[in-house]
Amino acid sequence: MTDATSRPGRRATLSAVARSIGLSAGLVVAYYLLPMDAALEGGTVAGLVLGLIAVTALFLWQLRAITRSPYPELRAVESLAALVPLFTLLFATSYFLLERATPGSFTEPLTRTDALYFTLTVISTVGFGDITAQTETARVMTMIQMVGGILLVGVAARAVVKAVEASRHRRDPQQRD
Repeated sequence: MTDATSRPGRRATLSAVARSIGLSAGLVVAYYLLPMDAALEGGTVAGLVLGLIAVTALFLWQLRAITRSPYPELRAVESLAALVPLFTLLFATSYFLLERATPGSFTEPLTRTDALYFTLTVISTVGFGDITAQTETARVMTMIQMVGGILLVGVAARAVVKAVEASRHRRDPQQRD
């Protein structure tokens, strides 16, 4: 297969970008619209663990889809566009619910936007310090997010690159990258 025939067309590229933007936007809208007004009585950490297991399963499924895709690079972008917001919103939801269940878990009460802001400052390693975890549970959850973020950037990114390479090799065993 030549390089020209293996490249996605403009339509495929635009479709992948539109799906990625739509999915990310849909996840953020769902985060703001889902009913999370009742205080949780424990189970926040269990929900976080189950969510992380679901994100891991989705990631493994996405790796398989990348290796089977006719356009693995586009599929990789779509996969990351699903996983990164999902990972981020999972923690934002957990922080929001934790603060509702245990007021004072953070240095200030968290709205959904505050929880998302805190999550993004942790995931980006900026850590402004205006909102900090105060309770042991909040600190453990933040540490889990830190480790998960490192794994997402390091391990997941490398796995996605390897899946793209495997797909290319499967399509054209003579291809050398």
